Amino acid sequence: MTWNEIMLLVERAQIGDRQAYGELVERFQPAVYALALTRLRNPNEAQELTQEVFIHAMTKLDQLRDPHCFLGWLRQITVRMAINRVTRRAPLVGAEQDVLQNTPGAIDNPLDQMVRAEQRAELWVGLERLKEIDRDTLVAFYIRGRSLKQMSRDFETPVGTIKRRLHVARNRLRRQLERARANPAAPTPRRQARHAELAAV
Repeated sequence: MTWNEIMLLVERAQIGDRQAYGELVERFQPAVYALALTRLRNPNEAQELTQEVFIHAMTKLDQLRDPHCFLGWLRQITVRMAINRVTRRAPLVGAEQDVLQNTPGAIDNPLDQMVRAEQRAELWVGLERLKEIDRDTLVAFYIRGRSLKQMSRDFETPVGTIKRRLHVARNRLRRQLERARANPAAPTPRRQARHAELAAV
């Protein structure tokens, strides 16, 4: 894939193209995982972080002003989220020098923990408000890390349809998150149970 093709995908994804973001994820998932693994030195944590990075990027892509900066922007997200994850470890063992220099301490302060918890809760509440097919599609791709081909087999649906579902579900999730920010509401016990179930995946 050429650089011009990548830029075109970014531009299309930003205006809501039904396939472009999924293609960007497929293209850059290995690179994000490699960077995460370099930072975290733990394959399981690197896989989790990779999923978190693309979920975060999905909700923030419209804020990227210059599509040519996509790769650097994605790298910054990965590094920042890796550092945040490293700071939750206690103690820091064998961390890279730049990680140590940018880490305020081995344990997050209560405010940092609260902010991250609120962000995670907001995402799960948004997912819970979606239709089941939208929620299952997003969870399979972004949380469980299933490929489009694997999802095609799991859902017994053509890859093209899976891509369209991802595009539609992303837009619906974005709208739900916007509504939740405008009209915050406490999660119901059913939602809390669902969040705990998904968080354990």
